[in-house]
Amino acid sequence: MSAALLDQGMRPLRDLRISVIDRCNFRCPYCMPVERFGGPSAFLAKGDWLAPAEIDRIARAFVALGVRKLRLTGGEPLLRAELCEIIERLARIDGVEDLALTTNAVLLPRHAKLLRKAGLHRLTISLDALDPAVFLRMSGGQGDVADVLAGVAAAEAAGFTPIKFNCVVQRGINEDEVLPLVEHFRGTAHVLRFIEYMDVGTCNRWSRADVVDSAGLQQRINTRWPLQAIGRAQRGEVAERYRFADGQGEIGFIASVSAPFCGDCTRARISADGELFTCLFAARGLPLRSLLAGDDEAMRNAIAARWLGRNDRYSELRAEREREAAGRVEMFRMGG
Repeated sequence: MSAALLDQGMRPLRDLRISVIDRCNFRCPYCMPVERFGGPSAFLAKGDWLAPAEIDRIARAFVALGVRKLRLTGGEPLLRAELCEIIERLARIDGVEDLALTTNAVLLPRHAKLLRKAGLHRLTISLDALDPAVFLRMSGGQGDVADVLAGVAAAEAAGFTPIKFNCVVQRGINEDEVLPLVEHFRGTAHVLRFIEYMDVGTCNRWSRADVVDSAGLQQRINTRWPLQAIGRAQRGEVAERYRFADGQGEIGFIASVSAPFCGDCTRARISADGELFTCLFAARGLPLRSLLAGDDEAMRNAIAARWLGRNDRYSELRAEREREAAGRVEMFRMGG
């Protein structure tokens, strides 16, 4: 294992998120609102996406620098035709301890077994509501929760257990779905995580008033089903974890707004067209594609230099920096 590459906050580089596509079959208002992203002209041309061999080479450079966890994101990664080839390549890299993928699950009935065969370790599924009408609204009028649940069943049948489920909670929209979601997943091996609504990108019309604090959600759930804190699994883990006192499973809370965890962030992100971002709230990235014309050492040196100079801590400084929103990159470009 390589020595830890530490940034200005003494945070090691351990996790890499790779966006394989900037398109999605949903239009979730907190990520890709339909009024802004209604047609193909809003997205990259397919030829601008990193090719599987390019993704492989970039990932190997990061692993050589200490990355141990890879996650494929989007957009919706299952829309990428070469996804299984990408997974097969990444699964063969020595030093990768965890290879995961985030999806809305709609296409899993067609792909779950193929993903497993290709070497994918884990799945995270976005699920913001169980009520069909609420889910339809949360997906921008594009999604049917029955299709997501069919995808979950296909993932389970393919051997993806446990699965992590992410729910972004917005005040007045889906906060009443919290208890039904907990009840649905209690007693299973899966882990449900509630994420505070964040001001990622420029177009989701974020307001602090729309955020439901994780502490309040934890109290609400604890009143119904008593919880016991079990802490974070390791440095870089973003969720505060709890088990049910009666042993019926685990849930988590990701409190980026009310309780920022910048000090433990070990994540880098690669956009679909090959830019390196060192923060989810970044306005500028480092283009890596041009470095592919050179040798691997030059690429590693460029990545290392960017990480060594990293001092990002947007969430800790949110109150001071909210006015910078106009320059931030959209979440679907770099992956959530």
